[in-house]
Amino acid sequence: MSFNIVLVEPEIPQNTGNIARTCAATGSRLHLVRPLGFEIDDKKLKRAGLDYWHLLDITFYDDIDDFFAKNSGNFYFASTKSLHRHSDVKFKDGDYILFGKETKGLDEKLLKDNKDKCIRIPMIEDARSLNLSNSVAVVIYEALRQNNYFDLETKGKLTKFEW
Repeated sequence: MSFNIVLVEPEIPQNTGNIARTCAATGSRLHLVRPLGFEIDDKKLKRAGLDYWHLLDITFYDDIDDFFAKNSGNFYFASTKSLHRHSDVKFKDGDYILFGKETKGLDEKLLKDNKDKCIRIPMIEDARSLNLSNSVAVVIYEALRQNNYFDLETKGKLTKFEW
């Protein structure tokens, strides 16, 4: 059981590294749609993802058309331009949640063509947007919460003491 996080043309390696770590920790699949604003072996990308790369299920695509040609299912489009809150939709196992590049977001035609599947995170009017990696974390944890966190570990352990 998992969700699919799709980054369309991400530009900042540290954001993608943080998102990779979030995907690894939540069992979510990461999809990267080219062009990327960095090389995948970028030290900053690897450092942000720390030692979680072996836990990550990641797929690369040449462009957005390649992504849609190879995937089917339920798609949501995260954007500050959306009319619907991320917490108002009912996420289901296997859903795809697309996020656009840091400087421009997702293409407006894509948003218009999928108006009812566009979601946003509420924020004050004068704020342009949240950081991309923070946005992914907010949305994926709402999706997980709605699904009782699937099989994720929910009980912590002390290293020196017993609860």
